Amino acid sequence: MSTPGRAAPDTGLLSPVRAGTPVEQQVDDDAWMRAMLDAEAALARAQARLGAVPAGAADTIGATAAALAPDTRAIALASRETANPVVALVRQLTEAVAAVDPAAAEYVHRGSTSQDVFDTGAMLVARRALHTVIADLDDSISALGELARAHRATPVAGRTLALHAVPTTFGLKAAGWRELLRDARGRLALVAAEGLPVSLGGAAGTLAGYLEYAAIDGAADGPETYATRLVEVFAAETGLAVPVLPWHALRTPLADLAGALAHASGALGKLAVDVQHLTRTEVGEVAEPAVSGRGGSSAMPHKRNPVLATMVRAAALQVPALAGALTQCLVTEDERSAGTWHAEWLLLRECLRLVGGAAHTAAELTAGLRAHPVRMRENLDLTNSQIVSERIAARLAPRLGKVRAKDLLGRASAESAATGRPLADVLARLLSGADQLAPAELAELCDPTNYLGAAPTLVDRALDA
Repeated sequence: MSTPGRAAPDTGLLSPVRAGTPVEQQVDDDAWMRAMLDAEAALARAQARLGAVPAGAADTIGATAAALAPDTRAIALASRETANPVVALVRQLTEAVAAVDPAAAEYVHRGSTSQDVFDTGAMLVARRALHTVIADLDDSISALGELARAHRATPVAGRTLALHAVPTTFGLKAAGWRELLRDARGRLALVAAEGLPVSLGGAAGTLAGYLEYAAIDGAADGPETYATRLVEVFAAETGLAVPVLPWHALRTPLADLAGALAHASGALGKLAVDVQHLTRTEVGEVAEPAVSGRGGSSAMPHKRNPVLATMVRAAALQVPALAGALTQCLVTEDERSAGTWHAEWLLLRECLRLVGGAAHTAAELTAGLRAHPVRMRENLDLTNSQIVSERIAARLAPRLGKVRAKDLLGRASAESAATGRPLADVLARLLSGADQLAPAELAELCDPTNYLGAAPTLVDRALDA
């Protein structure tokens, strides 16, 4: 229990999907502080490379920032007086630098503004988290590829609107999940590589403070050249992208990131909800990895709940709402916002947490997902071959005409469902004379394993891609 009057740590109690996963530490308060300190150090190095800050001062700032362990709680409380944590963090950094070299302290946060530091830090946090998410997606993509290859021709009931439709293969299901995750990975990788820019605009997006201090400090470049080069060198120091314009009030980077994260959560959620359905007692076509003690119920000893899929699905249901709110923050006023910018912070962190946790959980799920082909075949036979009525109707159409063939199969399927008799037997009775099919041909038509369409070929195509 926490001490009265003090904030307890965010342990993940209400968000088990990310509890204990790598992304948790990558986006916690300490990570955010570290990223902002990294931004301050990178800014000092960039200014030093352009002759606007003494090299020794930049070295001192960088070394001090690397060693500093800020009191995040104190900074959080101080933020109530400034509406953002950068002011208090810069004060702590400046005091720490001054203790080493008073002259170097003059160059901390030189010409900068809080949003430059925070937004650059946010991009660093996002990039570090995205690299972890992408690695976990790669693991799932690999596992699903193996599953698709192993079951490229394993028959399973295709289901539409919750009911048996026509046969497909489990390999094609797995290939579909894999393709969604590949799409998600591509979007996240593109954002990570090109869509996370440094933030450098100064007080109102004109870089005036940076230019003024550069002139005072004797930078060799003129204002226009210096402004361009400072952004480029700062981006090189951080490994982030170079923006066309300062983006304090142009929040495309957050909107793009939100969109990619929402897509990733949806792709993971599709996998999860399919696994949940296929795991149902009465379906039983797949099972989550078996781990002792996992999935237990507090009331029912027999239960082994699909907890991995459940956690992934829970995350997938939350992220779109959060991402939508992030996108809404495009609607911001003036050159800097009073409240819209501030609203982004927790939304972004929670999106990263949830997608990172879901991707890590899905990697475990896919690595150990077990398919049950015998149960798949049993389920295919539940409707006594009604699942291939489409095929039989198509084969009978040249004999009976399309409308009559479809009507006949409708009546035969209804009779089969009502009586429990195999569809082949019902058709043998309903068809007569020239319309009759040989028993061997009828049996072949009614075998669901013979009606897989191009499913195996589609699996091959997906895996080749």
